[in-house]
This record gives sequence, structure tokens and C-alpha cells, in this order.
Amino acid sequence: MDEPDTAAILPEDLLGASSTDDQLSDSEDRKDEAGLPTATTSVPPSCRCPVPVSVEPVLFLSMFSLALQAPLTTQYLWDRISEDLGYNGSRRSGCSNSSVDPDPLQKEVETLTAHWNLYISLGGFSVGLVVVPLLGSWSDVAGRRTVLILPNFGLALQAVVYLVVMYLKLPVVYFLVGRLLSGLSGDFNAVLAGCFSYVADISDRRSRTFRVAVLEACLGISGMLASIIGGQWRRAQGYINPFWLVLATNLASALYAYLFIRESVRPDPSARLLSARHYKAVWRLYSTGGISGEGGGALLHRGKLWLYTLCFFLVVAVHFGTRELYVLYELSSPLCWDSALIGYGSAAQNLAYLSSLLGLKTMQRCLQDSWVALVGLVSNITGLVVFSVADTTQLMFTGYGLCFLFMASTPVLRSKLSKLVDPSEQGALFACVACVESLCFLVGSSLFNSIYPATLHFMKGFSFLFAAIILLIPTAIIGALQCLDQRRERRDSTS
Repeated sequence: MDEPDTAAILPEDLLGASSTDDQLSDSEDRKDEAGLPTATTSVPPSCRCPVPVSVEPVLFLSMFSLALQAPLTTQYLWDRISEDLGYNGSRRSGCSNSSVDPDPLQKEVETLTAHWNLYISLGGFSVGLVVVPLLGSWSDVAGRRTVLILPNFGLALQAVVYLVVMYLKLPVVYFLVGRLLSGLSGDFNAVLAGCFSYVADISDRRSRTFRVAVLEACLGISGMLASIIGGQWRRAQGYINPFWLVLATNLASALYAYLFIRESVRPDPSARLLSARHYKAVWRLYSTGGISGEGGGALLHRGKLWLYTLCFFLVVAVHFGTRELYVLYELSSPLCWDSALIGYGSAAQNLAYLSSLLGLKTMQRCLQDSWVALVGLVSNITGLVVFSVADTTQLMFTGYGLCFLFMASTPVLRSKLSKLVDPSEQGALFACVACVESLCFLVGSSLFNSIYPATLHFMKGFSFLFAAIILLIPTAIIGALQCLDQRRERRDSTS
């Protein structure tokens, strides 16, 4: 029967459903030919989540524990290294005793602390780079729940190792051992991949962007709460009690995933974790055309995957790189902020996660997702430009205010990447995205922490201006792709 006749007989929703089934069937045929998992990993209708809250508590608790322990670990390294070297001074800000030469022992403590932070970060990243794609692709076949539970146990084991080091005063090299053990279980990146894959499984294309934005908001809110609690608690009771909370939070996250999270894919009992097929699936994800067919359509989808991944890399690298500069910029002259003002600035930055979520939901009523991402990028760029010239407290908070939508772009990019791949490839995709996010942290931190001291002599805020210039690249790419899509839609409608 001709397609117009079919459209006249069948209701619109049934017709759309049948076309979707045809697409999935074609995709599964291609996967059979390639030796990849097929329909056993498709999302069954009975697994659609009936409530709006699903994996959000898992991500909230995991991020809370990570945000709580990260600054405490750095401070503990500083104190232990100071104790080992016999240094009993305090860190000076740039606003006091600026004419006094820095203590050489203090410089040695700063250098060793920075080096150990780098070793611990690189250790977790290198192991995670191997494990996370394996777990993500495996979850497409074996189910999401295991990938939500296992990394939280690894993070809990890391907290146990850290507690043993603190109780027994062991050498700080054991922090690296704990980080490597956590990396072997996937670390926090596997939690990210599992949560975003799960949301992609249970959401439709229309609601996916907002559901992803809710997860992004969970990251910001939990980080803000952990920052407020951690500093006050450490000053009151030291390091050990906060790390007991880190351990309890990770165990609570794993328990919640085990008790309340329903499986979103049909597990294949024969799926093996240690298989090269999972890495091949990740490779095929970016070397073939996603859910599109062969030929030009496949080439178009592959190009979009690479371009949107590049946009995500640039945006997140700027976020991570500039985030570490705010405190340095605010502590030094001419701002000379105290801890209270720095806390208010951090709170304003984290509140942007909520304002971005509300702004995204509002803008989706009248704008397509790509234009929402562009508004978020413009908000970020204008805020960074103001930061680059800020020399008063009022101007600094003006920059924070202009950044109230700066987190609206990353949920759109995650959602667009998710819509470009097959439903049975969501785990592999978000595992790649999580690895890219880790790479963003390393590249962004290294780049901007190198640019900031090198440009102080001619423009203190040049790092923020440079970040704004970088963001012009994803702005141009997203705008160009959206214009091409609209032109193609108009051409198809007229033909």
C-alpha cells in the first residue's frame, strides 16, 4: 500500500510508531551483519519509568561525595606534606605582605601538593580511560543497574583507603592506590555514563533534553551543598569525620540503585564484560553513521557526532579551566575578597545550574534546542568578558549574574548526541562522553592554569577573555548545523 494511503487509514501516532520500529529493525539487521548485539538490548515498553525521579538520587549522592572529598583531599595533602617538611606557616594571599619574598619551604609544599594532586588525577584518568568505555558498552547488553552499583562500591573502597591512611598516618602515596582501585570499578565517570544512558533509555526525544538538564542541575546543587558543608566541618572536626560521610554517601547511592532502580534494557545473560567487542562497538559508534542509513545519511550523522563532541569538549574544558581561576582572581588585588565573599561567589555560580534548568524549560516552549544552547553560550561568553575586566566587587557579581544561563548548553549537546545514535548504543556513547569530560578536566586545568600566571603582567583577566573566544567556536558550529537542518527541512517539505 502506498504511504499516503497508509497515512489516511492509520492514526498518526501508530504510523510514527511503525516507522520507528522499521528504523530499529533496519538498525538491528545492520548490527547482525556487523556482529553487534541486537534487539535484546532494546528498551521494553514495560521498563518506561512512571515517575519523574529515577537515577537523579544516584547522581546527586555520588556527586556530593566527590565534591566533598576533592577539596578535603587537597587540604590533607597540604597538611601532611607540611608536617613532613617541617613547615608550619600559612598560605599568604596576594593582598597581604606582597613585598615579602615567598617562603621557599612554602613553595616546596605548594609544588609537592600540586604534583601529588596531578599524580592522583592522572592515575584515575588513565585507568578510567580503559574501564569506562568497557562498562558503558557492556551496559548496552547486560543492563544499566550494575554500572550504577559497581562504581559506587569502588568510590566507597577509595574512601576506606583514605580513612586508613588518615588513621594510621600512612604515606600519601596510598591515596594513589585508592584512586586506582576506584578507577578499576569505573570511578565517577561510569556513574555519569550509567545515569545519562538510563535517562536516554526511559525518555522520549521531546523530553530528553530537559531530563538531561535535571541531571546536570543535580551535579551543581550537590556540589554547592558539599562545598558549604565540607569546609565548615573540617575546621570544626578535622578530616576523618567528613570522609566517613563520603563512605556512607557512596554506599547509600549503591543501595538506592539496587533497591529502587528498575532495569531499562533487557539484560543478555550471555554478555561478557571482558570482551574486545565492547571497544569495537565504541569505535563503530564514531566510524559509522549512527541510526541513519548507509551512504550520505551515514556520513552526515557521523559528521554531526564528531562536531557535537568537539563542541562538548570545548564547552566543558572552558567550564573546568575557568572554574579553578575564580578563587585566585578574587583573592588577589584589586578585589581582595575574604572567605565570605568567595563563598557568595561560589554560591552564585552554583545557583546558575538551577537558573539554567528553569531557563531551558521556559525557552523550550518557543525555541528549538539548538537555539537554547546558543543562548546559553552567549550568556557564558558575556559573563566571561565581564570577568576579564572586573576590578570591583559589583562588576564581579554582574558577571555571575550574566552567567545565569551558562549551563543550558551542555544538556542540549548531550541530548543531541544521544539522539544521533541507536537506542542500543546509549551506554557506549555516554561512556565516550564521560571520558571526554575527564579529558576536558585535564586539558582545561592545565591550559588555563598555565595561561593565568603567564598573562598577569599585561592583563590579569586575559584567561577569561581567551575562554570567551574559545566558546565562539562551538557557537558557530551549533548555529551552522541548525541552519543546515532547517534548510534541509524546508527543502524536504517543499519537495
